[in-house]
Amino acid sequence: MGYLFEEKIWFWALLVIPVVLLLYFGVVIWKRSAQKRFASNHLMAKLAPSRSKFKPILKVTVICLALACMAMGLVNPKVGTKLETVKREGVDVVFAVDVSKSMLAEDIAPSRIEKAKQLVSQIINNLGSDRVGIIAYAGSAFPQLPITTDYSSAKMFLTSMNTDMLSSQGTAIKEAIELAKTYYNDEEQTNRVLVIISDGEDHEGDAASVAEQAGEEGIKIFTIGVGTEKGERIPLKRNGIVQSYKKDQDGETVITKLNEETLKNIAAEANGEYINGNNTKNVVDTMKDYLNQMDKKEFEAKQFADFEDQFQWFVGAALLLLFLDVFLLERKTAWLRKLNLFNENKDEEK
Repeated sequence: MGYLFEEKIWFWALLVIPVVLLLYFGVVIWKRSAQKRFASNHLMAKLAPSRSKFKPILKVTVICLALACMAMGLVNPKVGTKLETVKREGVDVVFAVDVSKSMLAEDIAPSRIEKAKQLVSQIINNLGSDRVGIIAYAGSAFPQLPITTDYSSAKMFLTSMNTDMLSSQGTAIKEAIELAKTYYNDEEQTNRVLVIISDGEDHEGDAASVAEQAGEEGIKIFTIGVGTEKGERIPLKRNGIVQSYKKDQDGETVITKLNEETLKNIAAEANGEYINGNNTKNVVDTMKDYLNQMDKKEFEAKQFADFEDQFQWFVGAALLLLFLDVFLLERKTAWLRKLNLFNENKDEEK
């Protein structure tokens, strides 16, 4: 069963709930302070014997649940009840993202790794019916997501990528290219594209020769460079705070620089092109133009259809909760006396 959210922006309405809770606890603290100045707890129990300690908590809980249901109703979740096979035409695009420690450098905002993820996400947003796959690599290559038409899953996996996911360090572009070859399941297809996003540092020397072999097999390789030629230190952070900077074996601070020459050679060997990643719009437009010019392959894809609105259930639940709230007076009731929540009867006996 598939699902989607029609108006995701209304998820922000859920922020009203913590505001309501803060206001409630603020009022509770103020009331207790005021009551202590007026009378003791024992005297207050005598003056207001029917007042319940549990009812106010129950009321605010019901209100928060009603707000949550109303927000979900505005989001309008939809459920796909029918899975159908459709024919699509597109290009198979595999993204190989460098997750080595040098990608932590912040010579390109907010950092090289975050910029790389932003570029991939923006390219995916501008795809048509193409299929995508994702590879992470540092000292070795790791399959992050196989070829799929599910762009939402692709961006979810992309978000989780970081420089700690692979223990071996380096920039094994060779292994990334070799792994990418296994992503394409049709030897005759001519629309195979590999997009490598990296700073080009610490590369293996034979990456260009492997790229040449990939080019002979019909794989076009585009390389996108992130970073600057001037370079920057590699920050080592804990909880988002810089603790120190990476040093070499001699204790000198490492300065990592963008190696465009390597990335250009790799792209040239596989009939592709090198693109500087500093300008996001330029990267997206260039990739979009190249992909639009390529031959499209027809393939079958399964997708959910007949999505049905589910907002009415959430709106109904919200109205029911608000209706119940009207009858939840702050006085004790017989059933609450029997439950004796918060030892209220004990307080009365004192």
